[in-house]
Amino acid sequence: MVDIGLQQVGLEIGGGALIGGIIGFAAKKIAKLIAIIVGLELALFKFLETRGILSVNWEAISGAAGNSTSTATSAQPPGWLTSLLSALPVSAGFAGGFLVGFKKG
Repeated sequence: MVDIGLQQVGLEIGGGALIGGIIGFAAKKIAKLIAIIVGLELALFKFLETRGILSVNWEAISGAAGNSTSTATSAQPPGWLTSLLSALPVSAGFAGGFLVGFKKG
């Protein structure tokens, strides 16, 4: 039997929440920056296409976006039950902190 102290669990949850909050905040800022860059790039493509400078295959662009979405949703997590249970306090704290940080970002 494994002895787990409440203080240790509290430190793991709190540490995970702090790290998750920082990463969530940064992830939202980075996601916004990437969205702005992609939007500007698509607007530039459309502008250059209307001027006749280049020709854009919009169907290929939307197809590539659909393929990346389906690949990301079909990924299977590893099935290590003991690792999952040992990392549960940190994971729970991280997930909560990430959501709070992402919302504040």
